[in-house]
Amino acid sequence: MAVRQAEGGSGGEGSLSLHTFFAYFGSKWRSSKFYEPPRFETIIEPFAGSAGYSVRHHYKRVILVEKDPRVAAMWRYLLRVTPRELLALPDLPRDGVVDDLGVCEEARLLIAYNVNRGAGGPRQSFTEWSVSSPHSVWGRTLRARLAAQVEKIRHWRLIEGDYSLAPDVEATWFIDPPYEELGEHYRHSAAELDFPALGAWCQARRGQVMVCENDGATWLPFRPLAMVQSSIRGTGHADDGVSREVIWTNESAA
Repeated sequence: MAVRQAEGGSGGEGSLSLHTFFAYFGSKWRSSKFYEPPRFETIIEPFAGSAGYSVRHHYKRVILVEKDPRVAAMWRYLLRVTPRELLALPDLPRDGVVDDLGVCEEARLLIAYNVNRGAGGPRQSFTEWSVSSPHSVWGRTLRARLAAQVEKIRHWRLIEGDYSLAPDVEATWFIDPPYEELGEHYRHSAAELDFPALGAWCQARRGQVMVCENDGATWLPFRPLAMVQSSIRGTGHADDGVSREVIWTNESAA
């Protein structure tokens, strides 16, 4: 597989793809163009994270399931906050600390996850890299972009909890769990997952089912998808940040 650098693009029905609302390890926004577009009106992401696939196809009916309370809190905030409220959030001084900002907990988390997007997790202060990339991290430009996007996801629904809480309906399922080998970076890591049970659950979903993993995983009969250059630093990927993405679909299993 050749290395493929995933960039932005257009969504369906003539709608432009949104950008991710916050940085998250393993986000599929950059690589989501390599996956089949949704064939059902509803998209379900049982391991939501930053919901990169749904963000690209934001005009669909979206159901996010997220176990991490911090990430779920950010989504609840984004699903209710107004553009005016987002624009009113403060800047972080170059030598400032996020916890010193006088904002609610959900807004504090949103800012912390956007302080250094290259890190893939919440940070309290800017780094040398993030200061040199002001348009990519928390500040006026990113705040304006988020404010322009939030009304477009107002119809989304969030379920906080385990993947098994996802409704058993026919839908486009985009299942992106913590990877068996690289999933230790999450707060709720791969060590918490029973992968054979997860594989059986994935196979029992109805509709269009896509399951993401990294090369070497065996809990489903995965096939190669792409080698994608990661934008997240220090992820443990081989070959200087290249992720060998594989996929299982119920169509390929038929």
